[in-house]
Amino acid sequence: MADKTGKAFDMQIFSRLMSFAKRYKLKFFIASASTILLAFSSMLTPYILSTTVDSYIVEKDTDGLINCILLMLAVLMLEVILRFTFIFYANWVGQHIIRDIRAKIFRHILQFKMSYFDTNSVGKLVTRVVSDIETIAAFFSNGVFTIVSDILQMFAVIVLMFFLNWKLAFIALAVLPILIYATAVFKKAIKATFQEVRNQVANLNGFVQERVTGMKIVQLFNREKIEYVNFMEINNKHKKAYIKTIWYFSIFFPIAEILSSIGIGLIVWFGSKQIISGEVPGPGTVIAFVQMAQMLFRPLRQIADKFNQLQMGIVSGERVFKVIDTQSSIAKNGTIKAENLKGDINFKNVKFSYVKDEEVLKGVSLEVKSGQTIAIVGATGAGKSTIINLINRFYEIDSGEICVDNISINDYTLESLRDQIAIVLQDVFLFSDSILNNITLKSTDISQKEVEEAAKQIGIHDFIMTLPGGYQYNVKERGAMLSSGQRQLIAFLRAYVSKPSILILDEATSSVDANAEQMIQFATETITKGRTSIVIAHRLATIKNADKIIVMDKGLIVEEGTHQELLEKEDGYYKNLYDKQFSLDKAS
Repeated sequence: MADKTGKAFDMQIFSRLMSFAKRYKLKFFIASASTILLAFSSMLTPYILSTTVDSYIVEKDTDGLINCILLMLAVLMLEVILRFTFIFYANWVGQHIIRDIRAKIFRHILQFKMSYFDTNSVGKLVTRVVSDIETIAAFFSNGVFTIVSDILQMFAVIVLMFFLNWKLAFIALAVLPILIYATAVFKKAIKATFQEVRNQVANLNGFVQERVTGMKIVQLFNREKIEYVNFMEINNKHKKAYIKTIWYFSIFFPIAEILSSIGIGLIVWFGSKQIISGEVPGPGTVIAFVQMAQMLFRPLRQIADKFNQLQMGIVSGERVFKVIDTQSSIAKNGTIKAENLKGDINFKNVKFSYVKDEEVLKGVSLEVKSGQTIAIVGATGAGKSTIINLINRFYEIDSGEICVDNISINDYTLESLRDQIAIVLQDVFLFSDSILNNITLKSTDISQKEVEEAAKQIGIHDFIMTLPGGYQYNVKERGAMLSSGQRQLIAFLRAYVSKPSILILDEATSSVDANAEQMIQFATETITKGRTSIVIAHRLATIKNADKIIVMDKGLIVEEGTHQELLEKEDGYYKNLYDKQFSLDKAS
């Protein structure tokens, strides 16, 4: 990678970016052809100008002058057409390529394990998918094609210079080696600074995204001033990184301008001597050389800026490909399609750790029979939520085996397995969309009529109809327009309409009011009826009727049985937990 090798230009990343243009060969060819033609047509103007001055203006040939003017107009129109073609198709190719890259990286991110999101900033991922890929677009439109055009134009101009007057050509090119050297030094220096700028942009995006998402906590704990100070620190780092790039530009461009002016001055001085000595027929050649020198030096000055676009594109491409190359997806080796599962679940001596050598589950074995409702209880960190994460294969287990209907979950296709499992989490996530779309998740297999019928069955249709627009009510980002209880009810309906074989409720009533809890309790009884259900709860009063209660502590199952059986155990873990909650409820 470029940041590791320290190279000013990484050919591997460049080739990989260019490989995305294969799908658009025709448009890429049109852009490339117009670039080449534009470069060579540009040399016609100074040649015609030289001929016009020396052969027609000096000789006072009016007819010849008019013909030359018409010819220059024709060349101008050709350049306009070629430039339009170049700009349009270069940008067309660039936009289509970044659409493809963005789709590829987003599709890849969708397959990541949950562990990847546990350790990587959401803001940085957003930067990769949005900002970095926009920079790649400029890599094509203002980078590759423009640099090729500039280089070809410089080549064509040099050839024409030697064709017209080789002595003046050498004079014009005298400062070129110095200018090329300055450009090379600039390119190398600017590479590291742009890497730092992109890093600071990612840090800035990550910080802002987290603070905006957690604004309630920021304001609740009166952290506004502290977070502002932290923001200003990151903001200043971004400013310093960008000013460093400006510093290099502010040095390079004046140097390039001075060298260009010296080159033109030498042409005028030496060319004038040639006119006086009669080595050239007239001032037309000198005028043409001054114009060609500008055509030569201007692209060379700008080529550094264009190389800036190229470098930023390479840096951004490197960062995007780093995400694309990340191997963090769940293995999809299963071939069995999970359909109409009975819902038998077996954990066989399952061990699991989020962090290596720090086991969260230490050999868990449990059995859930089809149609049973089991509850899992225990202190925070006991491993309750980990069990549901593993059933869905959000994480891979370290050892042991998890089976559904006596088949290892690894043998099922991942998509079909997750289609058969529905989860209602404690922290419900709703998208900024209508209630209907949040329930169906825009599935074409679920109609509004089915949703309304399901809502009536679990007793929440009336609540939805009280909202403005009913099922079309927009809940805004993260469901901000609804209370926690209302969001929970929407989550129950979302799980119910998916018609799962296995239902998981993760502390679904831990943070709702009494009225919402009654509705949720009714919804729970309705949707768990006749299907395998796993309920994780802190409030033990809500799980008295479970067929079996699993009690966990420090990654192990310490007790299991019905509510009554567990209460009969003297000094049992569950009994002590229940007595504490009962006394607290009574006191309150």
